Amino acid sequence: MSGREVSGHDVGRDVPEKPEAVYFFGTCLVDLFYPEAGMAGMALLKSQGIRVIFPPDQTCCGQPARNNGWFEQARAVARQQIKCFPKPIPVVVPSGSCAGMMARHYPDLFAGQPDEAEVRAFAARVHELTWFLVHVCRLTPTDHGPPVTVAFHGSCHSQREMGVRDEPRQLLRALANVTVADLQRPAECCGFGGTFSVRQPGISAAMARDKVTDIATSGAGEVLSGDCGCLLNLSGVMERTGVPIRARHIAEFLVERGLAGETRP
Repeated sequence: MSGREVSGHDVGRDVPEKPEAVYFFGTCLVDLFYPEAGMAGMALLKSQGIRVIFPPDQTCCGQPARNNGWFEQARAVARQQIKCFPKPIPVVVPSGSCAGMMARHYPDLFAGQPDEAEVRAFAARVHELTWFLVHVCRLTPTDHGPPVTVAFHGSCHSQREMGVRDEPRQLLRALANVTVADLQRPAECCGFGGTFSVRQPGISAAMARDKVTDIATSGAGEVLSGDCGCLLNLSGVMERTGVPIRARHIAEFLVERGLAGETRP
């Protein structure tokens, strides 16, 4: 499964060769709020000739429990997820946040546990969707849609934990009729942060307003992201403040623009 190494992503880990099959971890927010994002993510993988396996017993990655200090409960949730993905094939996740939990925090969470080696082997198989499409599938998407200007919001976890920075924009720039607007502060948090938005609502709301202002002044008619938590936060603020900009997952946007992609040799 190992191949070349890509700088900036999971230092020390090789990029897997394009597999015949992958697992798809859907995430809670995709399941409950953005099912179209999950379907689009799987469609993109299938368009590259990859068989997608969706284990029906999968649930939460365990991040909420872990972030609140409930480590034993988080381990119980994580163990249940790992059982759902037994084959030694990649696990693709349409969320940098959940991917970061599984790839980065599972090994620390299970340090010193009897199943630490099993958990580390699982974590090494986890990849964020857009990174996988660029570096493993080597996807060059086609574009059959009308001219449009979009902004992209990269989540904190995707950038800082999974090393996913330019990959989503690379996919968008490949679309002939799509202009990617420049944000003034593209790496800045949207203020969601899971339980942070509950514990620090005032700070969270101010950060979200700043982010929405940045998006609204960019000239974009739509904002895309690879994380549904950010999308929920941004769309909520835009709806409440009357900003007429649509927010959705990048996978759904790519499928709408053309779906069928070409594989670079």
